[in-house]
Amino acid sequence: MLRPKKKKEKREKLSKDSIQRAKKLFSYLKPYRGLFTIGWVFLVLSSSIGLLFPILMGQLLGTGSEQPSSMQGALNLMNVDNVTTYAIALFIMFATQSFFSFFRIVIFTNVTENTLRDIRKDAFQQLIYMPMDFFNKNKVGELTSRLSADIEKLQETMRTTIAEFFRQLVLIIGSVAFLVYISPKLALIMLATVPVMAIVAVFFGRFIKKLSKRAQDEAAASNGIIEEALMGISNVKSFTNELFMIGKYVKTVDTIKSLNVKSGLWRGIFVSFLIFCMSGAIVVVVWQGLLMTQGPNPELSRGDFFTCMLLTIMMGMSFGSIPDMYASIQKAIGATENLMNIIDSKNEKALLTGTLKPEITGAVCFEKVSFNYPQRQDVSVLKALDFNVTKNQTIALVGSSGAGKSTIASLLLNYYPVTQGSIQFDGVSISDIETEHLRSHMAIVPQEVILFGGSIQDNISFGNIEATAEQIIEAAKQANAWEFISKFPEGLGTEVGDRGIQLSGGQKQRIAIARAILKDPKILILDEATSALDSESEQLVQEALNKLMEGRTSFVIAHRLSTIRKADNIFVIDEGMIKETGKHDDLIASNGIYANLVELQGVNALN
Repeated sequence: MLRPKKKKEKREKLSKDSIQRAKKLFSYLKPYRGLFTIGWVFLVLSSSIGLLFPILMGQLLGTGSEQPSSMQGALNLMNVDNVTTYAIALFIMFATQSFFSFFRIVIFTNVTENTLRDIRKDAFQQLIYMPMDFFNKNKVGELTSRLSADIEKLQETMRTTIAEFFRQLVLIIGSVAFLVYISPKLALIMLATVPVMAIVAVFFGRFIKKLSKRAQDEAAASNGIIEEALMGISNVKSFTNELFMIGKYVKTVDTIKSLNVKSGLWRGIFVSFLIFCMSGAIVVVVWQGLLMTQGPNPELSRGDFFTCMLLTIMMGMSFGSIPDMYASIQKAIGATENLMNIIDSKNEKALLTGTLKPEITGAVCFEKVSFNYPQRQDVSVLKALDFNVTKNQTIALVGSSGAGKSTIASLLLNYYPVTQGSIQFDGVSISDIETEHLRSHMAIVPQEVILFGGSIQDNISFGNIEATAEQIIEAAKQANAWEFISKFPEGLGTEVGDRGIQLSGGQKQRIAIARAILKDPKILILDEATSALDSESEQLVQEALNKLMEGRTSFVIAHRLSTIRKADNIFVIDEGMIKETGKHDDLIASNGIYANLVELQGVNALN
């Protein structure tokens, strides 16, 4: 899961820490603060002008009454009280409000999209530079789902919700002020319900946010299940576990449904409560207002009565919309907190502080290197490894699964810091070398090649994005890949499909080799690059690998021992230690672990 259960519960509350993290959003708004300020000016103007509607409409409806209107005297609108004047004033008000609203929406959208673009860029950049341990703890499907969902919540909130929330507050405060001016008695009747509803709104808002946050977490988990199932669809089908995956997914979506239904139930109770209270308040105000217009000396004119009624209705509508908008803002604060947690996390640039850029020739030294994975501190994967590799040597790493072979490759690439000891390249400690500089001199051809969506040319040029078409073709030829590439109608422009699904395993391996050739590394890592191939594909790939290994230091993690007979040195890894070392023939003669592995695989030692 993306987070442990206990942490989820802590994060559901709108704490001071979450608000502090949400405040960091303002750092992204800072470059656009001038435009944002103008947007707020238009928002204030459009909201304030909106208050004129119930006043003008009330006076329009009350025109002709004998009792003078207090608002007529206060507004002194051209000293006239005829129907035409108020109608024209209303049209002018609508036109002005429309003008301000248009620019407010355009400006807020512009600022929002620019801000979210910057957040997207920083969040993705941060994820790209996260250490490998981060991806061991977090599912990629949940990360991508959370990132897109949180950005979507921010987008809606920044575009409209904040502006609407502020506009409703202006309408509520303005309505109260005018009600107090026109009739303190009616104002007090309305205000008697406000504190109760405000307290209830806060309580329900927090409770509903908690349910929504849990549903959001479950939605992210369900997306992770979808991604896992589709990425491993061949395994799902081969093991006939379709029903198992469906059950796993259905269980999650049932939880989402239950949480959202529960949230909807409480929202319904809350909204119904508000509707009842506000409707009741409006009825009471209208009832009392009508009584105040009766008698020989009425307390209210007909125009003031209609104004009060419209102000009350407008204030009631504003109050009714406040809780949902408040809940949306709470969700946006939670989304901002999630994004800022990613953006503020320490990535490789912060954790790997080496600055040296020495010449990398391929000489590697492991000095008493021990290693434990951060998630399994009690399990020693490597134990005091000691070995030296000179440049252009081919080193084979053999041993049973879990012996530590792939871990050595990960440490060479500086995916993890060593627990004890040191790794040196040409006499310089790996911790002192700039990571990007080190990795630029290394290439890896993994057992399971993952190609990126796009063309064959895009995937080969990933080894050197500045390579020319001629260099890409030459790399493809050296990798024994040009023969099948040239047979495709689109040639290098052939789309490989999602993760390279339209190509065979051997074809994908040769594209990965071409990519490594194009990079021209000093150090090459082959992680069981031929173990999953048929005999014909293995031969073609092995020929390409032999060409690739020429003139560079190569670490070959081997499953098929027939591929490493010519290695300069073979390290037999067992339980995190080098138990045997030597050439193929010498290790066969020693009749130890390696000889036993060779015998088990039926490899002819004389060939």
